[in-house]
Amino acid sequence: MLTSEVHGIAPVVEDVVSLCRAAGFSAKLCRLNVPVALTEALANAMLRGNGSDARRSVVVVVELNADRLLVEVTDEGQGFDLANIHQCPSEADWLEREDGRGVFLMRQLMDQVENQCLDTGHLLRLILHKA
Repeated sequence: MLTSEVHGIAPVVEDVVSLCRAAGFSAKLCRLNVPVALTEALANAMLRGNGSDARRSVVVVVELNADRLLVEVTDEGQGFDLANIHQCPSEADWLEREDGRGVFLMRQLMDQVENQCLDTGHLLRLILHKA
């Protein structure tokens, strides 16, 4: 469990990347896919879901087996409908935006990105297969 303070992101990402390396995930997945997608998920949970409120928590659950990495990030926010988020780098204001690219990046770097609105917050699930 983390507070919604962004300085807590890097240690979690480092731990998950270390686990993936030990499990035999490729260097590319450990160097790019996992850290970028997980950083985006945690930042979104802290900054958007919990509104940067350090009193609110973010829960991270990691399951790693021989075939895949599953990470669940749960915040205390209202959540959103992932199916209604359509982001594309060809949009006119893509480069000028200060936000709005996180879900796009997660979708590009993970095999599956799912979400669920809960009674107590919002859960985002990232799944990456080893091969």
